Amino acid sequence: MVRQLGETLPAVRGSANKLQQVFLNLFLNARDAMPAEACWKCAPRRTTEVVEVEIVDTGAGIAREHIHRIFDPFFTTKASGRGTGLGLSVSYGIIKEHSGKIDVRSTVGKGTSFHVELPAVRKAIHV
Repeated sequence: MVRQLGETLPAVRGSANKLQQVFLNLFLNARDAMPAEACWKCAPRRTTEVVEVEIVDTGAGIAREHIHRIFDPFFTTKASGRGTGLGLSVSYGIIKEHSGKIDVRSTVGKGTSFHVELPAVRKAIHV
């Protein structure tokens, strides 16, 4: 695993529990996609209006014929009993609920990259 956590990121408005579920799903998928010697990285960064998080793995990648279906409920490429096909679907819904974006790029044999964008809070919030 590689972490790149250089800068302080602004807050995003939303449910911490739901956003934690999104990132846990993405991290577990990255882990499941890779052989033991592979690695993954999480690289958050900030632009003017959004907080971006990229999760990249060096796993098997997603076949072109499956890439357009990975956010569909109950779709999985995992072996029977290894996944329900709900993690990415639920994650997609949560990101949309938070006015964000999620997209994926993948190359078979090289790995997969998920890119998440969430709107940054413009005013300071007091918790």
